[in-house]
Amino acid sequence: MSELLTDLTTGASGALVGAILGLVGGGGSILAVPLLVYAVGIASPHAAIGTSAIAVSISALTNLVLHARAGHVKWPCAIAFSAAGIAGALTGAHFAKLMDGKQLLFLFGLLMIGVGAAMLRPRKDEGQAEVRLDRATAKTLLPFILGTGFAVGLMSGFFGIGGGFLIVPGLMFATGMPLVYAIGTSLVSVAAFGASTAASYAWSGLIDWRIAGIFIAGGAIGGVAGVALGKTLVDKKRALGLVFAGIVIAAGLYVTIRGLM
Repeated sequence: MSELLTDLTTGASGALVGAILGLVGGGGSILAVPLLVYAVGIASPHAAIGTSAIAVSISALTNLVLHARAGHVKWPCAIAFSAAGIAGALTGAHFAKLMDGKQLLFLFGLLMIGVGAAMLRPRKDEGQAEVRLDRATAKTLLPFILGTGFAVGLMSGFFGIGGGFLIVPGLMFATGMPLVYAIGTSLVSVAAFGASTAASYAWSGLIDWRIAGIFIAGGAIGGVAGVALGKTLVDKKRALGLVFAGIVIAAGLYVTIRGLM
């Protein structure tokens, strides 16, 4: 593949992920690694994971600004969850780099199938909007936040994904906050886990910075288009989510089979 064609494919892949994130509000980043491996042509699954991680982190920071302005980020919970998750992400990235690339892709495919299946279930928005982490609640909340944060960070670092689909229910489980706050608060952790994973892979020389830059630029363009399209399809978001879940499951099956070959 020529360098120009590689760049165009990378930009288009980033735009697709960004559009999905803007359209259905999450989960699109799980397609980044398969796209970088099978569409862009990054030979090493480890390099694809490292490159994906930095793109996911920057994308999360962009979305975090919007949620923070809307007051949907519970910062003490986010900071505690992220601190534990960073330790988990660094641990997960360390062990992932020790694995054979095909075995890693096989496990990634299984994860995609599981994520797609979980996305078929409707999200519930019940919770306590007033929940907060402070001196009075730390004894009760902190063990759950730290334990869940480490576990989710471990998965995020191992697979090089943002992990929002795990962080959101993890925050709701650990704190009891409603969905809207969990989504906004999760972006702090997505950015932190992605940056930690990317740092680990960068230390090992496993990030293609040129590809990462083009992917991020494409994602920004796609994100704008996805948000605009989402406003016109607001009453069809559930149907779009189901379609996307089907795509994730199908892609997961493909990645799993390729990982066995």
